[in-house]
Amino acid sequence: MNDHRTVGIIMIEDDEGHARLIEKNIRRAGILNDLKHFTDGTTALDHLFEAADGPAKNGPALVLLDLNLPDMSGTDILARIKAEDSPLKRTPVVVLTTTDDKVEIQRCYDLGCNVYITKPVNYESFAQAIRQLGLFLSVIQVPEIED
Repeated sequence: MNDHRTVGIIMIEDDEGHARLIEKNIRRAGILNDLKHFTDGTTALDHLFEAADGPAKNGPALVLLDLNLPDMSGTDILARIKAEDSPLKRTPVVVLTTTDDKVEIQRCYDLGCNVYITKPVNYESFAQAIRQLGLFLSVIQVPEIED
């Protein structure tokens, strides 16, 4: 089954301002893929694994994940997505967070994150980082979900 469905972008980010900035700059980079925004881990996980139009049932996706969420840690979500028995284990996950703690960065890579981006505090650098992420998203190849 190789119909090259467009990759859906799942953004898990509780800060509305950051979410708007991320979406605006992804769009500015010419990425028109469907983008779904979740503000907490519970709803996001439910969509990822259970929703009929979610990645586990409907394939391929890319996850933009903030680590600091109101209801659970982003690393827990990352661990669930990348678990050995997860249908989403090959789904690319881009961690976007304000934490530049080396231990946290290593932990995310150990859990299987594909890219770790620290949100610059400065608005312009953040916008620039997201524009570059948009360019990255325009060329990235995402594996199909296996049935």
